[in-house]
Amino acid sequence: MLLADDHTLVVEALKRLLEPEFDVVGTVADGRALLRVAPGLKPDVVLVDLNMPLLNGLDASEQLKQLLPKVKIIVLTMNEDAEIAAETMAKWASGYLLKKSAGSELLKAVREVLRGSKYITPAIAAELAEYTTRGPRSEAAKSLTTRQREVLQLLAEGHTMKEAADILHLATRTVAFHKYRIMHDFGLENNSELLRFAIKQRVINQA
Repeated sequence: MLLADDHTLVVEALKRLLEPEFDVVGTVADGRALLRVAPGLKPDVVLVDLNMPLLNGLDASEQLKQLLPKVKIIVLTMNEDAEIAAETMAKWASGYLLKKSAGSELLKAVREVLRGSKYITPAIAAELAEYTTRGPRSEAAKSLTTRQREVLQLLAEGHTMKEAADILHLATRTVAFHKYRIMHDFGLENNSELLRFAIKQRVINQA
């Protein structure tokens, strides 16, 4: 099992909970590190937080599933949004739990996922069922490319275009191109609007 969360105390608590029963092969603190180390470690299960720096858990997990199609990904998050839960479970997740869930529930979820089942925490099951009946509110999040989401997250986190370029191994002018393409396509006038757009697109969480 691989743990992906940028909060050290959370990771240490998870290791203490999981290690008596499961083999924790590593921990990472951001989405880019997850994509870098997971192919070498080949974990059966990845426990991932959605709100991570450099590359968020939503986008990192979707890319990871392409790299390791057989890996089981369990979301462990504070986000109770049924729309996000439905999206992750439809695309790549095998489980969805909240950080306020009991430790015993996490252990149960891991066991069920390893057996080939899916697990949704009862804490959001009713909201998820209502959302599934109602249908999605918006398709806007799907209109950004993968590269645009990566650039948007880094800029929204406060990185300069040069820093973002270094992280993504791109030319600065390429990052600038993506930034201004996003601003043009979505009618954004300044960096403040770009930040609000990043939150709306679930690229970063609102502080």
